[in-house]
Amino acid sequence: MADLAIIYDRIRPDEKMLFEALDAIGVAYDKVYAPQLTVTFDDAGRAAVPWKVALERCVSQSRGHAVTRALEGLGVRVVNPSHVIELCGDKLATNARLAAAGLPTPRTAVAFDGEAALALIEQMGYPVVIKPTVGSWGRMVSRVNDRDAAEAIIEHKEVLGGPQHQVFYIQELIRKPERDIRAFVVGGVCIGAIYRTSEHWITNTARGAKASNCPVTPEIETLALQAAAAVHGEIVAIDLVEDPQRGLLVIEINHTMEFKNSVSTTGVNIPRLMGEYALGLIG
Repeated sequence: MADLAIIYDRIRPDEKMLFEALDAIGVAYDKVYAPQLTVTFDDAGRAAVPWKVALERCVSQSRGHAVTRALEGLGVRVVNPSHVIELCGDKLATNARLAAAGLPTPRTAVAFDGEAALALIEQMGYPVVIKPTVGSWGRMVSRVNDRDAAEAIIEHKEVLGGPQHQVFYIQELIRKPERDIRAFVVGGVCIGAIYRTSEHWITNTARGAKASNCPVTPEIETLALQAAAAVHGEIVAIDLVEDPQRGLLVIEINHTMEFKNSVSTTGVNIPRLMGEYALGLIG
């Protein structure tokens, strides 16, 4: 048993790169497959969980959050902590925290009823974007160009039911230059950034956007660090958009960031810096 654990539920290229980085450092660590992990809150449970620090890398947000909470109950220092997962895993919670910190975001509104959502969209003006509060990779994100589309999407969400479909999270559509920016923050340092470029209005690499190096300007660095600090994120990716009038705006914050397309693009060994940060917490 080692002092460091990597908690995962799927080995993606990102996790392979993280394992390789830790192997290159020459440190002992445990690979912990979350679906087979059990935790008991007693002396036997503490003895079975020897890690001082764990990096949470689960694809399933609900599983990663639950595992993190359980390990924290036994005194394990998990990165990112459960309260960071709660904030970053919910777009409404993220935006509320960014607003409280006074950080620039697209104009955002929320409604809790279909008729109220339609009235809100009409007030904001088209086009707008309707997003689920929980989700990633640009899934179920809808561009709404007119009232007909708004009515159809609202009805669809109401018929689907379920807790997340009862919240209507609405943002203005930013006329960005066919790209957005993802900035990486590790331990209070902005270590690099990429452009994600696509002809599609959703500029996400999971949807086919192309990654290229983005120089970390003072503006990008400052806003990325402020956003990470607002949610107490230790290892996070900050998604930014360039508004023609207002400059950089924060879209969302990713608590289990993917980096497979960003190491060769930026020239920064992101997984090694993640590993070194975790090892530094062990002391």
